[in-house]
Amino acid sequence: MGKIDICLVEVGKVDEQTIEIIERNFPIYFNWNIKEIFKLPIPAQSFNPKRKQFHSSTIILFISNSLSKKPCKFVISVTEVDLYVEGLNFVFGEARPDLGVCIISTYRLKPEYYGESKDLKIFERRVLTEAVHEIGHLLNLKHCKDPNCVMFFSNSIFDTDRKGFLFCDRCKIKITEIK
Repeated sequence: MGKIDICLVEVGKVDEQTIEIIERNFPIYFNWNIKEIFKLPIPAQSFNPKRKQFHSSTIILFISNSLSKKPCKFVISVTEVDLYVEGLNFVFGEARPDLGVCIISTYRLKPEYYGESKDLKIFERRVLTEAVHEIGHLLNLKHCKDPNCVMFFSNSIFDTDRKGFLFCDRCKIKITEIK
Protein backbone atom coordinates (compact mmCIF):
# COMPACT_ATOMS: atom_id res chain seq x y z
CA MET A 1 0.00 0.00 0.00
CA GLY A 2 1.30 3.43 -0.88
CA LYS A 3 1.58 6.39 1.43
CA ILE A 4 -1.80 7.53 2.73
CA ASP A 5 -2.43 11.22 3.35
CA ILE A 6 -4.93 11.87 6.10
CA CYS A 7 -6.49 15.17 7.10
CA LEU A 8 -6.96 15.66 10.84
CA VAL A 9 -9.95 17.60 12.11
CA GLU A 10 -10.32 18.93 15.64
CA VAL A 11 -14.03 19.07 16.50
CA GLY A 12 -14.48 21.52 19.34
CA LYS A 13 -11.63 22.14 21.76
CA VAL A 14 -9.13 19.27 21.64
CA ASP A 15 -6.04 19.00 23.82
CA GLU A 16 -2.91 19.65 21.76
CA GLN A 17 -1.33 16.53 23.29
CA THR A 18 -4.00 14.36 21.64
CA ILE A 19 -3.26 15.83 18.22
CA GLU A 20 0.47 15.27 18.76
CA ILE A 21 -0.15 11.59 19.59
CA ILE A 22 -1.75 11.03 16.19
CA GLU A 23 0.68 13.21 14.23
CA ARG A 24 3.72 11.55 15.81
CA ASN A 25 2.60 7.91 15.65
CA PHE A 26 0.87 7.53 12.28
CA PRO A 27 4.11 7.90 10.27
CA ILE A 28 6.06 5.69 12.73
CA TYR A 29 3.78 2.65 12.81
CA PHE A 30 1.97 3.02 9.48
CA ASN A 31 2.59 4.56 6.09
CA TRP A 32 0.18 7.36 7.01
CA ASN A 33 0.89 11.06 6.92
CA ILE A 34 -1.11 13.88 8.49
CA LYS A 35 -1.40 16.29 5.59
CA GLU A 36 -3.54 19.09 7.01
CA ILE A 37 -5.22 20.01 10.27
CA PHE A 38 -8.60 21.71 10.36
CA LYS A 39 -10.63 23.01 13.29
CA LEU A 40 -14.40 22.85 13.29
CA PRO A 41 -17.01 23.61 15.94
CA ILE A 42 -19.20 20.91 17.41
CA PRO A 43 -22.49 21.14 15.52
CA ALA A 44 -25.23 22.13 17.96
CA GLN A 45 -27.71 19.75 16.33
CA SER A 46 -25.54 16.77 17.33
CA PHE A 47 -26.27 17.21 21.05
CA ASN A 48 -28.98 15.02 22.57
CA PRO A 49 -30.07 16.67 25.84
CA LYS A 50 -31.83 13.53 27.12
CA ARG A 51 -28.66 11.47 26.78
CA LYS A 52 -26.26 14.35 27.48
CA GLN A 53 -24.18 12.99 24.58
CA PHE A 54 -23.38 13.92 20.99
CA HIS A 55 -24.56 11.91 17.98
CA SER A 56 -21.41 10.90 16.12
CA SER A 57 -23.16 10.32 12.77
CA THR A 58 -24.44 13.90 12.78
CA ILE A 59 -20.93 15.19 13.44
CA ILE A 60 -19.48 13.06 10.64
CA LEU A 61 -22.01 14.46 8.14
CA PHE A 62 -21.22 18.00 9.34
CA ILE A 63 -17.48 17.37 8.80
CA SER A 64 -18.07 15.86 5.36
CA ASN A 65 -20.20 18.84 4.29
CA SER A 66 -17.74 21.35 5.77
CA LEU A 67 -14.79 19.78 3.95
CA SER A 68 -16.54 18.98 0.69
CA LYS A 69 -13.35 19.79 -1.21
CA LYS A 70 -11.00 18.11 1.25
CA PRO A 71 -7.39 17.74 0.10
CA CYS A 72 -7.15 14.17 1.50
CA LYS A 73 -8.89 10.93 0.64
CA PHE A 74 -9.39 10.23 4.36
CA VAL A 75 -10.33 12.41 7.31
CA ILE A 76 -9.90 11.48 10.95
CA SER A 77 -11.61 13.78 13.37
CA VAL A 78 -11.08 13.99 17.11
CA THR A 79 -13.35 15.38 19.79
CA GLU A 80 -13.42 15.41 23.57
CA VAL A 81 -17.21 15.06 23.90
CA ASP A 82 -19.07 11.83 24.70
CA LEU A 83 -20.36 10.17 21.52
CA TYR A 84 -23.18 7.75 20.80
CA VAL A 85 -24.96 6.06 17.92
CA GLU A 86 -28.49 4.71 17.97
CA GLY A 87 -28.67 1.35 19.70
CA LEU A 88 -25.49 1.76 21.78
CA ASN A 89 -24.84 3.48 25.12
CA PHE A 90 -21.70 5.12 23.74
CA VAL A 91 -19.01 4.74 21.09
CA PHE A 92 -15.30 5.45 21.14
CA GLY A 93 -15.62 6.31 17.45
CA GLU A 94 -17.43 5.83 14.19
CA ALA A 95 -16.43 5.67 10.53
CA ARG A 96 -18.22 6.34 7.27
CA PRO A 97 -16.11 4.74 4.51
CA ASP A 98 -18.52 6.08 1.87
CA LEU A 99 -17.62 9.63 2.98
CA GLY A 100 -13.98 8.92 3.87
CA VAL A 101 -14.57 10.42 7.33
CA CYS A 102 -14.23 8.96 10.81
CA ILE A 103 -14.31 10.36 14.32
CA ILE A 104 -12.93 9.32 17.69
CA SER A 105 -13.75 10.66 21.12
CA THR A 106 -11.21 10.93 23.91
CA TYR A 107 -13.96 11.34 26.51
CA ARG A 108 -13.92 7.70 27.67
CA LEU A 109 -10.26 7.04 26.77
CA LYS A 110 -8.84 8.99 29.71
CA PRO A 111 -8.00 6.84 32.76
CA GLU A 112 -9.53 9.58 34.92
CA TYR A 113 -12.95 8.76 33.45
CA TYR A 114 -12.73 5.39 35.22
CA GLY A 115 -11.56 6.87 38.52
CA GLU A 116 -7.91 6.06 37.84
CA SER A 117 -4.89 8.33 38.01
CA LYS A 118 -3.93 10.32 34.94
CA ASP A 119 -1.56 8.18 32.82
CA LEU A 120 -0.27 9.61 29.55
CA LYS A 121 1.09 6.27 28.29
CA ILE A 122 -2.27 4.52 28.72
CA PHE A 123 -4.11 7.48 27.18
CA GLU A 124 -1.71 7.60 24.22
CA ARG A 125 -2.16 3.89 23.49
CA ARG A 126 -5.95 4.19 23.70
CA VAL A 127 -6.07 7.19 21.36
CA LEU A 128 -3.85 5.44 18.86
CA THR A 129 -5.88 2.22 19.11
CA GLU A 130 -9.20 3.90 18.44
CA ALA A 131 -7.77 6.14 15.69
CA VAL A 132 -6.23 3.17 13.86
CA HIS A 133 -9.45 1.16 14.30
CA GLU A 134 -11.53 3.86 12.63
CA ILE A 135 -8.97 4.36 9.83
CA GLY A 136 -9.18 0.58 9.35
CA HIS A 137 -12.89 0.98 8.66
CA LEU A 138 -12.10 3.72 6.12
CA LEU A 139 -9.79 1.16 4.45
CA ASN A 140 -12.83 -1.15 4.15
CA LEU A 141 -12.00 -3.44 7.06
CA LYS A 142 -14.87 -4.88 9.10
CA HIS A 143 -14.70 -5.94 12.75
CA CYS A 144 -12.28 -8.81 13.33
CA LYS A 145 -12.88 -11.88 15.51
CA ASP A 146 -9.30 -11.81 16.82
CA PRO A 147 -9.51 -10.09 20.26
CA ASN A 148 -5.90 -8.90 19.89
CA CYS A 149 -6.46 -7.20 16.52
CA VAL A 150 -7.09 -3.46 16.41
CA MET A 151 -10.20 -4.19 14.32
CA PHE A 152 -11.87 -6.15 17.14
CA PHE A 153 -15.01 -4.32 18.31
CA SER A 154 -14.47 -2.48 21.61
CA ASN A 155 -17.51 -2.92 23.78
CA SER A 156 -15.58 -1.50 26.75
CA ILE A 157 -12.25 0.09 27.61
CA PHE A 158 -11.01 -3.38 28.56
CA ASP A 159 -11.34 -4.46 24.90
CA THR A 160 -9.45 -1.37 23.77
CA ASP A 161 -6.66 -2.00 26.28
CA ARG A 162 -6.33 -5.68 25.35
CA LYS A 163 -6.26 -5.34 21.60
CA GLY A 164 -3.79 -2.52 21.09
CA PHE A 165 -3.28 -0.64 17.83
CA LEU A 166 -1.84 -3.23 15.41
CA PHE A 167 -3.64 -5.18 12.69
CA CYS A 168 -3.62 -8.97 12.81
CA ASP A 169 -2.11 -10.77 9.79
CA ARG A 170 -5.55 -11.47 8.26
CA CYS A 171 -6.57 -7.80 8.45
CA LYS A 172 -3.24 -6.64 7.00
CA ILE A 173 -3.93 -8.83 3.95
CA LYS A 174 -7.51 -7.52 3.60
CA ILE A 175 -6.54 -3.86 3.40
CA THR A 176 -7.28 -2.85 -0.16
CA GLU A 177 -4.78 -1.02 -2.34
CA ILE A 178 -5.28 2.74 -1.97
CA LYS A 179 -5.21 4.56 -5.29
